[in-house]
Amino acid sequence: MRTSLARGALLGLGLWAGMAPAAEEAGTVRARGDLAKGYCERVRGTAKAEAALELAPEVFASVGAVNAGDAASGSDDSPLGSPKLRVTAGLGYDFVGLYRGRTLRSRAEAECRRYQALAALQSAVEQGPRLGEAAALDARARALATSLPRAEELVAQLRDDLRDGGATLEELNAVQVRLDHLRSLARATAQARERLALEPALPEGQTLSTLLSAFEAADDQVEVLSGGLRTSDAWRLSVRGGYDEVFDVDQSTPLFGQLTLGYNLGQLWQGRANAQAREGRRLESRDAVDGAPRRVRQLLGELRIAEQSEQQRLGEVSALVSDLQGQLREVEQLQTRQVRRFRDYLLLELARLQAEQAYLGAHLETLRTLLGGAGP
Repeated sequence: MRTSLARGALLGLGLWAGMAPAAEEAGTVRARGDLAKGYCERVRGTAKAEAALELAPEVFASVGAVNAGDAASGSDDSPLGSPKLRVTAGLGYDFVGLYRGRTLRSRAEAECRRYQALAALQSAVEQGPRLGEAAALDARARALATSLPRAEELVAQLRDDLRDGGATLEELNAVQVRLDHLRSLARATAQARERLALEPALPEGQTLSTLLSAFEAADDQVEVLSGGLRTSDAWRLSVRGGYDEVFDVDQSTPLFGQLTLGYNLGQLWQGRANAQAREGRRLESRDAVDGAPRRVRQLLGELRIAEQSEQQRLGEVSALVSDLQGQLREVEQLQTRQVRRFRDYLLLELARLQAEQAYLGAHLETLRTLLGGAGP
């Protein structure tokens, strides 16, 4: 009997104490599971590299020969005189690059936010109906950790009664079968928690609709900024200045400066094309057959069905738990052998139902959070 009690106590304590390492391991796995980190680093680095060329001035230099003679005094053979050596050097800057550089960095941040939301949505799709099960499994594990030691104690007492002639083999077998069901449920719960710890978790406190809206907003911003970059190609506002000397020619000040404003008339047709691209991207993201947004919308429907089903089941289980607890209070006052056996059956069945009740209650709360609905 002591061996059975010790085994039951250790199993129960192991389930309870094992929750902290499991949670710690899950946190470690999920911290490593930041699937968007590498992507964000890449797009930010790429944007910085491209923006560096847009934001920095241009250094230029040229060497060549020009005809810099006097046409009035030149000969008929060379009206502009003989070629002269010319050296030009200076700085140039295109002010449109300020806009382009800042826009490139802003687009990288939008792409990062888009990918973060997409990674969370894809994780939700991969988990499917198991989404939000972590808290439910924890609640079931706590319930089983409380009830299993008591169940082990009941079986040990029944074995002693069997040796003393106070119980039958059929009664012992019936109780052992119920205890085995509890043990199997405890093992299945532990395995499910370990598997779930390997998967990246959704951001806490965010609904699937919020994540979907964040993805769509970031995706739209990426297209808007890309359209702005395309439009900026039509403009040029540059300034150039520096040193410009033609040798063997009198120059009072060998310096120059130039301001240039340019505009490509094709930009007049870009507005409608950019609007078409923006709307097309929105439709593509929404309706892509293998896209996460479409699958998330399907998952939302499945989770709403699961919520309704589990809400109904929780009501049934809660009614059974209340009924069994009432019966248990009544039979506790009686001390006959048959009543004690019935009490043992009630306790084991109550333990199973309480574990299911804890699971359903926690899972429903998580589902309501994910779906953005309030509890009853």
